[in-house]
Amino acid sequence: MLDSHTFHDIVSGRRRGVIAALMRGLLRLAETPYSLAVRFRNRRFDSGRGVHRVGVPVVSVGNLTLGGTGKTPMVEFLARWFRDHDQRVTIVSRGYGAEAGSRNDEALELEQKLPDVPHLQNPDRVAAAETAIEEFETELILLDDGFQHRRIARDLDLVMIDALEPDGLGHVFPRGTLREPLAGLARADIVALSRADMVDAAERQRIRERLQTYAASASWIEVAHRPIGLLSSTGETTSFDSLSGRNVAAACGIGNPQAFRHTLDTCGMNVTAMREFADHHNYTREDVQSLSDWAGQLEVAAVLCTHKDLVKLRIDQLGGKPLWALSIGLEILSGHEALEKKLNRLIAGTDQ
Repeated sequence: MLDSHTFHDIVSGRRRGVIAALMRGLLRLAETPYSLAVRFRNRRFDSGRGVHRVGVPVVSVGNLTLGGTGKTPMVEFLARWFRDHDQRVTIVSRGYGAEAGSRNDEALELEQKLPDVPHLQNPDRVAAAETAIEEFETELILLDDGFQHRRIARDLDLVMIDALEPDGLGHVFPRGTLREPLAGLARADIVALSRADMVDAAERQRIRERLQTYAASASWIEVAHRPIGLLSSTGETTSFDSLSGRNVAAACGIGNPQAFRHTLDTCGMNVTAMREFADHHNYTREDVQSLSDWAGQLEVAAVLCTHKDLVKLRIDQLGGKPLWALSIGLEILSGHEALEKKLNRLIAGTDQ
């Protein structure tokens, strides 16, 4: 079975050679039945069959592609916005990547950042939403990674698009990284171009023009993920400026490790070594020992990871080097007014 990095190298065309070309051909054959199954499923939900409406407004944050597009910072942003507007909000998610009876990395991260916002994880998200309403008197459900989970009727669909890979390499899984064809964007109320600061204005406009052919009525916003500081597992914080210009190592288990490395570079850190794990990786004792041995041999001032990694590692040093997580916040570069307008209408109970 292909690991995520090998898979991406093959479908993106970065891996050359006869075997890679043959693999792409086989994956292209598998793409057709998968796409047909997705289209059939979407038509079923489009007709209203199997869709459940719960008793409060539902806002979904999702994406079209596999891997990280920055959903968690957006969920955090929206949860804070609704709390600031006196709405009792509960986050509901499937809990992908979590072991039985435990919480996944996104839940642990959001729990630390939003201690006053309940987060329910359940593969049956309809049941989780009903529990939130009954037990927490929730006034609004924030559905994390919900664009393809269509059993819950939603009042607002926000779709994240990664500016670095906006069209899923032009193919639906398994030939590309699209979860469903781009035509699915027609369901979106808001399209948010994430990491918009990592491409120039001309490229952002090109992406917008192409995607708006599928989502002509959706509002368009552009967002960036900005580093706001460093955080340790003990809750200590410091400015990332303390490591600017210094050699550091990095380790992460996320969907887009290169975006993480790019962020470290923009903070002025010199990443001299990096370890990558699969998305949602659950660190074992052996992983921690391996990372400690690796870090102990490096001439670096610190080891950097993401917040999602830190909540699972739960240590403040690796190989005698301090371990810091880069804390990331969401910045809306454009479209803020359109977003606020839709959110205000939603909590006012008016039509969008």
